[in-house]
Amino acid sequence: MTDRGLTSCVVAVVIGLTGCPSTAPVAADGDLLRGLHEKVIRAHRQNNVDLLLEDEAADYVVASRGEVTRPSLDERRQRLGEYFRVATFEEYRDIADPVITVSTDGTLGWVVVQVQVRGVRAGEGGRKETLDFVSAWIELYQKRDGRWWRVGNVSNFGS
Repeated sequence: MTDRGLTSCVVAVVIGLTGCPSTAPVAADGDLLRGLHEKVIRAHRQNNVDLLLEDEAADYVVASRGEVTRPSLDERRQRLGEYFRVATFEEYRDIADPVITVSTDGTLGWVVVQVQVRGVRAGEGGRKETLDFVSAWIELYQKRDGRWWRVGNVSNFGS
């Protein structure tokens, strides 16, 4: 090996040992966040409030319809449980590829989504109401002790 080749090899090893930034952990975390979002979609299709809430932190924040709230886990379980009891989804799917971002330090992430929803829900007096809308939201995530938790949601509804 030439001196130049040896020097290049040593430089590469030193850079590797000193923590040269890598996108590998960020990419892996992005895949994990994609899986957590897919779980949100699956929970809606299955009307499964427990599945939906199992990755949500206790200190959750919601920004929706002009309000910012911090509902407790019990409040979320009650509200979403009631929604799932009266709704049946024929379709609940991403209509755009989710935009997934992980912070460079790997502790924060967000998933921007757009979904199409179709189904029915029981209205007053058992009358069936059609569900047919597009919604977009941002799922906010924080890694705590090596585990990703959904810590918030910012949503809006379209047509």
